[in-house]
Amino acid sequence: MFFLQASPVVSSEWGFFLDLPEEYELIDGDGRNTFSFQSNAGAFFDVKVDDSGVLLETLAETVRKQLKNEGEVEFFDYRGGKAFIIELNFVSGGGWITGYGLGFELENKGDVVPLLLALAYNRAETGDMTFLHASALDSIAPFYGARLYPGAMTDYSFPRGEPKLLLLAGGEGAAFFRENDAAAAQYVVDREDLVLSRYASSPLWKEAWQRFYRMVYRDSFDRIKDAAFILERMWNVPTLNNRDLADKALRWVQTFTYERDIERSDFVNLVTAAIEGRGDCDCRALLWAVILRQADVPATIMVSRDYSHAMGLADVADAESGDNARFAFNGKKWLVAETTAKIDIGLIGESVKDPRRWFGVDLE
Repeated sequence: MFFLQASPVVSSEWGFFLDLPEEYELIDGDGRNTFSFQSNAGAFFDVKVDDSGVLLETLAETVRKQLKNEGEVEFFDYRGGKAFIIELNFVSGGGWITGYGLGFELENKGDVVPLLLALAYNRAETGDMTFLHASALDSIAPFYGARLYPGAMTDYSFPRGEPKLLLLAGGEGAAFFRENDAAAAQYVVDREDLVLSRYASSPLWKEAWQRFYRMVYRDSFDRIKDAAFILERMWNVPTLNNRDLADKALRWVQTFTYERDIERSDFVNLVTAAIEGRGDCDCRALLWAVILRQADVPATIMVSRDYSHAMGLADVADAESGDNARFAFNGKKWLVAETTAKIDIGLIGESVKDPRRWFGVDLE
């Protein structure tokens, strides 16, 4: 079951996840195997599940023949399964159609391996929408194990590479990252910032902000997995509890150099932030939240357009001292964490404490 608005949804039938930009609306489909979305700018996104038992290679060839497509197809491995990427370049309705598509193997259903085909495209005369198509396609998680892993478009364009042991910021040990993780993570940040910029004057601006952080969170989660493990191990003491970990992680990101990139997105990707110790408020808050979530501590972020600020949120015990400021979100009262000033967890400045000017972010 899909909803008309393109919010994050899961196919109960096939198990795949989709998180399209907010401008897409469901316009057609049978509610099971076919779904068609359209954006208000003339971009289209079609999803089809083929459970006939055909091979992935056959599906790719069928697309080529039926569309008379001139674009190339390349096959690659994604999370242990087969996948392909196809460049769309064909004529329909008297004009050229351009875009990209992805094909995946889904989880087995008995003796059949169902296939997922997703096509993102637009008429060439409406302009270059490559970044929008890439964002839409990258939001697909074909099975549960891909929900917290870089999307297939990014994984294809930036293969992870070999593990490299790199020092973490502040002398907090060393952790393994993949060769291309920082470049890939920054690509996702910059691409999603382009998508976000489309909503500056839209009534859906808040939903667009939330999706931006979800997309960055998903892309970064596995990339900094070893770093989160190393940091948790280094900070461990016999009496460690969730609040202690939240506090130690907070004190770490508070040492970072405040930095905003005025030429690209203000957001420093989480891999670079963890290695180089730099970033602005939302970068630090999200990195902090990911470290806690890697340790199974409930955490997220809250954002304010009015205050141009972001803070961390954690479902942990009160601080031993201070005001223990909490923010109500999703049925919980989360302890607030200010990442850009060296203050205790649970404290919040007088100038930014109005809860009506903040909103929480669902990261998954």
